[in-house]
Amino acid sequence: MHKAAQEVHAPEASVWRALGDVSPLCLAVLPWGILCGSLGLQMGFSALQTQAMSLLVFAGAVQLSGTMMVGNAAGLPAVLGSTLVISARHLLYGAHFRQYITPLPLKWRLGLGFLLTDEMYALSTAHTNKQGRFSKHYALYTGTAFYVGWNLATLAGILAGSQLKALEAIGLDFAIAATFIALTVPSIKTHPVLLCALASGISMLLFTYYHIPNALIIATGVGMVVGLMAESLPTRRAST
Repeated sequence: MHKAAQEVHAPEASVWRALGDVSPLCLAVLPWGILCGSLGLQMGFSALQTQAMSLLVFAGAVQLSGTMMVGNAAGLPAVLGSTLVISARHLLYGAHFRQYITPLPLKWRLGLGFLLTDEMYALSTAHTNKQGRFSKHYALYTGTAFYVGWNLATLAGILAGSQLKALEAIGLDFAIAATFIALTVPSIKTHPVLLCALASGISMLLFTYYHIPNALIIATGVGMVVGLMAESLPTRRAST
């Protein structure tokens, strides 16, 4: 009887745990969502089109890039190419989640796939490592809460953007960097990962400063190479 009661209340308990975990990230991306909403209006999108971007695309970096490119009359190949590069990391997220969601029904796989973001992936992975098992409910709750928060932030940006101009000038875009820093730092637990992050960051700063094309892609490659080299060092020492 007691065991049955635990099973009934387990999903409910995970709701509050998930909401507590995702709430700080929802607050962190609030300026980012406001920027997306206001920028859409400034680039010539209607309020409905701007909100639809968050409802259907649900990808902050892609939305900012796509909105600016479309607003500046960029061609479709350029927009699609930029979107592909920015979203490529989700292929890795999906490949990692595949082992957990393959046995689930189609509606679960589609739902979790749509809600998969950097934030949901980071929280769900940390929860899986801590609990020793993957929780589809935890992933669903964190993903849904973040989806709702993101769309509310976009709506706030639309409402503010119709009253205030040049919101991007006050530095709201720093929320992008702050959010990714908050997601990345806790995962740096080994020297190879640390060196990978440092190499990528330093390379990105240098390539951007010298206006090198495709700086993001090159910096990512540099970080991966440095990380792989650092990871292989202990093996080489052991073999000698």
